[in-house]
Amino acid sequence: MDWKRALAVTGAIGLPFIALLAFGMTRDPRQIPSPLPGRSAPLWERAVFASGDDAVLRRPVGDTVRLTDLRGRVVVLNFWASWCLACRGEHADLSFVATERASQGVQVFGMLYNDTEPNGVRWIRTMGGQPYPSVADPGARTAIDYGLYGVPETFVIDPEGKVAHKFIGPVTAQGLMKVVDSVLAAVATP
Repeated sequence: MDWKRALAVTGAIGLPFIALLAFGMTRDPRQIPSPLPGRSAPLWERAVFASGDDAVLRRPVGDTVRLTDLRGRVVVLNFWASWCLACRGEHADLSFVATERASQGVQVFGMLYNDTEPNGVRWIRTMGGQPYPSVADPGARTAIDYGLYGVPETFVIDPEGKVAHKFIGPVTAQGLMKVVDSVLAAVATP
């Protein structure tokens, strides 16, 4: 075999791969661009399978939640799963923000992604409860509409039904509160 030819073929195949790998190493996976912020949130209508513990946020199991019925309110939609380790890390932060901003009309929903409702209920129980309700997403149709990359991902939807912000990865109470408060402030100052 001609070693010069083998070297040229290896270089022709390997160099683009190395260049692509080097380009990828310069990117932050949390900064994946999404076309949704600033646009109308995809509409959804889902059944509650976990009611939530907070008296203000609670919804009965089996109740149907429609995004269109939530117009005029800030909605935080968190995609999660019981098999998601990062979801455990953000649970306390989401619960804190849900409780802290419930009196201002902020409604937090968990949307179960690629998981079963019994697993979701068990997970919530092992996490010590959850103040906000969770809804099921059979077939991950809503996740597809929102262009989900994985879980956890969280969307903040403004009172007009537009996506104000998308979090990729676990949220922190501070980061989520900052976005929610900015949306509330924008509503207060027309």
